Amino acid sequence: MVCVAAFIILALIGVFVAIISIFKPKVGKAYWKMFKKAWGCLWKKVRLQKCETGFKDDVKNTLLSRVIVKHPKWVKPLSIVIEAISVLIVIVAVWAILTAIKSLLALWALGSCNVTKPSACSLGAEVCSIDESEPSNVFEATGRWFTEWGEIFEAIPDKFRTYDANDYDLNYVKVEESAEDKPVAVDIFDPGCSVCMISYRNQKSAGFFDKYNVRLVPFAIQDADNRYKFKNSEIIVRYMFAAEEVKTGAAVNILDHIFTGKNSEDISYQNKFNDDYSSEQATAKLEQWLLDYGLSKKDVATVREMANSQEVTDKMNNNRMIVEDQLRIKGIPTMLYDGKRHTGLYKANT
Repeated sequence: MVCVAAFIILALIGVFVAIISIFKPKVGKAYWKMFKKAWGCLWKKVRLQKCETGFKDDVKNTLLSRVIVKHPKWVKPLSIVIEAISVLIVIVAVWAILTAIKSLLALWALGSCNVTKPSACSLGAEVCSIDESEPSNVFEATGRWFTEWGEIFEAIPDKFRTYDANDYDLNYVKVEESAEDKPVAVDIFDPGCSVCMISYRNQKSAGFFDKYNVRLVPFAIQDADNRYKFKNSEIIVRYMFAAEEVKTGAAVNILDHIFTGKNSEDISYQNKFNDDYSSEQATAKLEQWLLDYGLSKKDVATVREMANSQEVTDKMNNNRMIVEDQLRIKGIPTMLYDGKRHTGLYKANT
């Protein structure tokens, strides 16, 4: 293991040695000689051949040269320590390489290098992530590491498939101006998600809703403990589904207020719902918008009753099962159109 560890260390410091060797060529020659020996030893290890003991001894002797003279009795225990450290270096290096490979595969297959917390990956798309709960101990963390590999391999075939929006029995609300003869597009979003808000504005400015028959799927993100990511998203989703049953366009009217509207203090309604409104205040604001849209007080009472019904709960549970289990979505907004799945911010110029 000493020669393998030496190769890893020499490979890591190679860039710095290359710079130093510009001014001190002797350092570069000495490093290159040592590196070739380390590589030769590693190559033999890969081919399951016996490594030269001379190189291993050279490394140990170099490290122990001063100890041999002053404290000869320390040589044996320190030699054992060197072996142990070498094993640790190799383990850490192998783990780092596997983690890098896993992150790259996850980025390609799932759109995020972090399977558990997609938003933590700066290389991924801009999303509001559907996070999993944190492992509570080292055994759960180890199990999660292997489970993530399974999720990645399950998602790889999805990169090569064609998505048809009609294949998924998602509950949705329709954009009023969308026509049936247009190609179908599915837009999955959370009313509390700021990325979804920007994406929705971009879609409107780019004419996305004019080009496609859009099915808007309001989805309140939950974690593994069934806690909602955004404060009042569940209430908004419930009212959107209920309002759609009472009057076409009422649900989209609610969404327009949240994603594009501001209050008298010029504060986005999305921020108010996420940060300030209690559940009672959120409900009152939604019902006021429905009245302003033309619903009667009786209609609003019907919406209120339906919003808290088992029917709406079943719709939300059905959507969650499809989004998380069938589509294996890790972050939203996510859109299905033109036979492909698009995760992350919709850009107005696409």
